[in-house]
Amino acid sequence: MKSYAIAVVAGALATTVAGTPATPVQKRADVTTITVKGNAFWKGSERFYIRGVDYQPGGASDAKDPIADVAGCKRDIAKFKELGINTVRVYTVDNTADHDECMNALADAGIYLALDVNTPKYSINRASPQISYNKVYLQSIFATVEKFAAYKNTLLFFSGNEVINDDATTNCAPFVKAVTRDIKSYMNARKLRKVPVGYSAADVESNRYEMAEYMNCGEDAVRSDFYAFNDYSWCDPNTFTGAGWDKKVEKLKDYSIPIFLSEFGCNTNKRQFNEVKSIYSTDMSSVYSGGLVYEYSQEDSKYGLVELDGSSVKELDDFTTLKNAYANATDPSGDGGYKASGSASQCPKEGKSWNVTISDDQLPAFPSGASDYLKNGAGSGPGLKGSGSQSSGTQETDLAGAGDGAVTSGAAGGSTGSSTPSKGAASALRPGEFSLAPLAMGAVVLVSSLFGGLLVL
Repeated sequence: MKSYAIAVVAGALATTVAGTPATPVQKRADVTTITVKGNAFWKGSERFYIRGVDYQPGGASDAKDPIADVAGCKRDIAKFKELGINTVRVYTVDNTADHDECMNALADAGIYLALDVNTPKYSINRASPQISYNKVYLQSIFATVEKFAAYKNTLLFFSGNEVINDDATTNCAPFVKAVTRDIKSYMNARKLRKVPVGYSAADVESNRYEMAEYMNCGEDAVRSDFYAFNDYSWCDPNTFTGAGWDKKVEKLKDYSIPIFLSEFGCNTNKRQFNEVKSIYSTDMSSVYSGGLVYEYSQEDSKYGLVELDGSSVKELDDFTTLKNAYANATDPSGDGGYKASGSASQCPKEGKSWNVTISDDQLPAFPSGASDYLKNGAGSGPGLKGSGSQSSGTQETDLAGAGDGAVTSGAAGGSTGSSTPSKGAASALRPGEFSLAPLAMGAVVLVSSLFGGLLVL
């Protein structure tokens, strides 16, 4: 999600509220949960293609929870139905709020939720990932996972968004992967529904494929369940080959987990959304599983499909253009040429554009004390008014075997990992290894990402 640079919030340790939050209520019993098989999503026995929009009214300047706003949610669901979408991505939620009414209304409309578990105050900071990855942070995201795994129309969780936005910040990749491991472990330890977990990446040309490989290498306990790009490289007028998307499909043809576009829709020129036809065709269906247009409401970055004013919604030209593009794009028949099976990727080698010095078989160890959440639950979250977690850790990060202590399902061999992650042999990361640089993606220049890595001013 685009925004201007924002200051890091220096918060004290958040206080965990004892006890387990109330279980959300999903009134709809007939919601079919989305699962992963091979490199595709499935709704029962049918291939599922994400066809949606990114939904964060207020944008970066006014981060709030759109699915706790019942009136606003129901106002916008009517427009979602007009667009013919099946998924919305929400970048931040208040994990102390009640979401039953909106989640049920979305379910009634046949719409699934792709949810970022981070918030502006509780996220991995690309400038100091070793400090921002800590027990306080995990308590917040686990509280969110606990609530939303109970809704059958929660499609997936994003463990991070654009934390890596250039070559220098690839050093953050192990922390993103550790968060993915931790969320999967939490769901297994708490016996929650296994919602797919993965990463939403900036489309950085120099390390695009290295990041994809890294999130899909290693043992199952640490691998992502899917991978997503925020890709603005197709600016109309253009074509599948003219935009170079054919080369991306070819390069990723052997990737063994689902890929989709977590943001797309370049606005450099008048948007025609010609890429929609290719996304939902055999041009891409053997590798990609759809995408999400950025974005529903008009914000400062001028990507909006509609303008919101209280209870009223004004459709902009892009709304009609996208509506027609979706209506004219029919999903491929059958399984779309998906890969039924595949192996984990090879971890990328350290190089000029991949500055990860932690060995492939290690990750940041589970923070001290956080294993209590796996046993007893995370309790109530801090919400959007919490004091934050980004300065709650230390400069040094202990390393352990990548999957040490991860809680696994036991599906492959009947074995279940320990629910008490251990630190293993401690190995300190040196402070000051992380730097910042702006990212240019095609004609779109991204200064920062609100719910991914935050910039220090």
